[in-house]
Amino acid sequence: MTWTNFLQSLYDSAVGSGIRESGVLFPSIESIHVLMATTVVGSIAIVDLRLIGYASHRRGARQLILDLLPFTWAAFALAAVTGSLLFTSNAVGYAANTQFLSKMCLLVLAGINMAIFHMTAYRRIGEWDDALPPPRSARIAGATSLTLWIAIVFLGRWIGFTVQ
Repeated sequence: MTWTNFLQSLYDSAVGSGIRESGVLFPSIESIHVLMATTVVGSIAIVDLRLIGYASHRRGARQLILDLLPFTWAAFALAAVTGSLLFTSNAVGYAANTQFLSKMCLLVLAGINMAIFHMTAYRRIGEWDDALPPPRSARIAGATSLTLWIAIVFLGRWIGFTVQ
């Protein structure tokens, strides 16, 4: 099966057709997707701002990360599920959309940035947890993450105006 055939089969599937043809399903799924994306970006932004050097009210960086991470991952999982459902409704169109492809690339880069942070600066968080400013590596990770997530939001919004 070719990639194009796979995309077409998603489009033609009962799920894709049902979402696309319903007057309620697409906007409902999209609303949940946007709410979950907002939760992801909001919780990540709180951590990123702390990593950049803005003090968090009564919490060190480690505690802030531990407190927010479960919400971030749960919201990310729901955003991924709802995004996948939306994708099936127009798989061929989304797969050819520059903004969609760019958003997916930036999501991968955000994940790589997070992994690098957790393998480097986070391993030494005990040394700098309450320090302001945090070490340069933490500030770079926070600024990079914040920039990537802002771009992801812009691209996500742009998709709706450019997909065929």
